[in-house]
Amino acid sequence: MTDATDDRRHRLKSIIGGSTGNMVEWFDWYVYSAFTLYFAPHFFPQGDRTAQLLSAAAVFAVGFIMRPVGAWIMGIYADRHGRKAGLTLSVTLMCAGSLIIALTPGYETIGLAAPALLVIARLMQGLSVGGEYGASATYLSEMAGRDRRGFFSSFQYVTLISGQLLAISLLLILQATMSPAALEAWGWRIPFAIGAVLAIVVFRIRRGLAETESYKNAKAAGAEKSGALMLLKRHPREFGLVMLLTAGGTLAFYAYSIYMQKFLVNTSGFSREAASQINAVTLFVFMCLQPFAGALSDRVGRKPLMIGFGIAGVLFTYPIFAALEQTRDVWTAGALVMAALVIVTGYTSINAVVKAELFPAHVRALGVALPYALANTIFGGTAEFVALSFKDNGWERGFYWYVTAMIGVSLIVYLRMRDTRANSAIGED
Repeated sequence: MTDATDDRRHRLKSIIGGSTGNMVEWFDWYVYSAFTLYFAPHFFPQGDRTAQLLSAAAVFAVGFIMRPVGAWIMGIYADRHGRKAGLTLSVTLMCAGSLIIALTPGYETIGLAAPALLVIARLMQGLSVGGEYGASATYLSEMAGRDRRGFFSSFQYVTLISGQLLAISLLLILQATMSPAALEAWGWRIPFAIGAVLAIVVFRIRRGLAETESYKNAKAAGAEKSGALMLLKRHPREFGLVMLLTAGGTLAFYAYSIYMQKFLVNTSGFSREAASQINAVTLFVFMCLQPFAGALSDRVGRKPLMIGFGIAGVLFTYPIFAALEQTRDVWTAGALVMAALVIVTGYTSINAVVKAELFPAHVRALGVALPYALANTIFGGTAEFVALSFKDNGWERGFYWYVTAMIGVSLIVYLRMRDTRANSAIGED
């Protein structure tokens, strides 16, 4: 067996290990969104369905407040102590958050303590995911070879989407095997308990991962220690680029995928089961598209894909949402949702590697994580809350214009920035 073959197997094993852990992390994160329609009345019993969903969406957004904090703390931790150490710490916090939600009694039993504990759990999970994105994006980008970096790093979103898909699939299974009354009464706790157990398994997997050569080389060279002030002082342009290129992409992703399930029920009028089925099928196809788009970026560059997303997002976001308002046909709704997800693939498939290629190794995890988390908190984490607020105030289509405008802002950045494939800061092959 040649050294080259050994190296490929080593890389592949590490990428699979890192990806599996990332999938479970995002399963735990997205279970909250998938089951909101069932647990919202337990924590927020007052008001109609929109009011309950609005309260639950506010807590979902609160979880994003901790993401920049998690990105800051664990980004520095991963730069100073290794990508593997950062990944292991993040999954520990995710496990704790899921367990709290699974065990917390409802509002009728403990009153205001119920939504308070829900907020605490989401803050812990936000801290976890804030560090997870930077560490996993950096780990996968550094482990991949130069010629296939776009392809392998695309699995960061494959596993992110698969975690979301597993959450929705579990919802479909529970909807098929439990009565609506049982699911609303206690069945919604099952996925949070499963998430906590899976996180323990991932903890063991991540302790056995190999460290990246980029981190080892930076450590051996005695590079300057990672820190937020150092990042802002040495790399202000890259920091701003990550925030702006993320703004439209993350908002579009959350609008097209996370919020879409509620939109199909609350606006289009589909049943919860039909909305879940549409979301599951379209997300599966969306997930499968990521490696193809990532591989394409290894051939033509990252920039053309991002520009394609920007142009199509500006042109078609409003028409897609407006058409979904009127349709009552499952196939038509599925086709429209799929069109939106195809559009955002130009961002999701390569955003991890684009950000990693902007920063040197000694500050890469923090550089990827912190500006991304800030943009994600401001735009992605508030997407559902903003959408429901527009609806609650009688101008739902204002949200469509908002998403379109933010994609337009990111498009300007895509047009002006250099292609990171040809100007990568990742020096290792």
